[in-house]
Amino acid sequence: MLRVEKVSAHYGHAAALRGVSLSVNTNEVVTVIGSNGSGKTTLLNAISGVLPVSDGAVWLGDIKLTGLPAHMSVRLGLGYVPEGRALFGPMSVLDNLVLGAYSDPHLRGWRSLGDVKWCLRHDSVNRNLEYVFSLFPILKERQRQQANNLSGGEQQMLAIGRALMSSPRVLVLDEPSLGLAPTVVKEMLQLLVKLKGDGLAILLVEQDAMASLRISDRGYVMNRGRITIEGSAKALLCDDRVRQAYLGKAVT
Repeated sequence: MLRVEKVSAHYGHAAALRGVSLSVNTNEVVTVIGSNGSGKTTLLNAISGVLPVSDGAVWLGDIKLTGLPAHMSVRLGLGYVPEGRALFGPMSVLDNLVLGAYSDPHLRGWRSLGDVKWCLRHDSVNRNLEYVFSLFPILKERQRQQANNLSGGEQQMLAIGRALMSSPRVLVLDEPSLGLAPTVVKEMLQLLVKLKGDGLAILLVEQDAMASLRISDRGYVMNRGRITIEGSAKALLCDDRVRQAYLGKAVT
């Protein structure tokens, strides 16, 4: 479904990614782990079109995403949940969700958020909204509330829900557990398992390596802009190099 082929990217003259290759299949969760500064977020920015790729290619199915603007990647089926959520805080939960549907072909005549009711007349938007509300009932209860008044966990739900409003085939998430309580993190990761069961391919960057690998099918380890280790999640959990660097020597 998603293929990254020997991708390199730069910030100015500094190489940030060096020939990175990975893949994510349908109905699969793949985790990328690594220390701070290893290139994980840079990789997601390159995949989503936020950062230009200097070499290599990114494919979504048989569509080449390389060189396309970020909004076109969304329209073609790539959903991106950035680190920090990037919500529109003063706007309502509902407005944030409807903004996630901007790429829907039925909404090409949409001019402003004053047209929210008009947007919700379209079956595809309503269907996605009901799906998001089924995943996150609290968002339905608080759909008129401002996003910046939600708890951290609720804001992360909203960020994921907004990405799902575009009907993605691949969902890319950057540090979804950041700043959340352990119980909320567990619920968030189990949600990804459900989304995988619903047919999504999921690429996850996560600082909590142990928790993310436990719900993943495969994983990659990044260091200094390169993939240094790859394999099944089970194999990485048992790999002494990964255990010592990211999981702690006491992991069993």
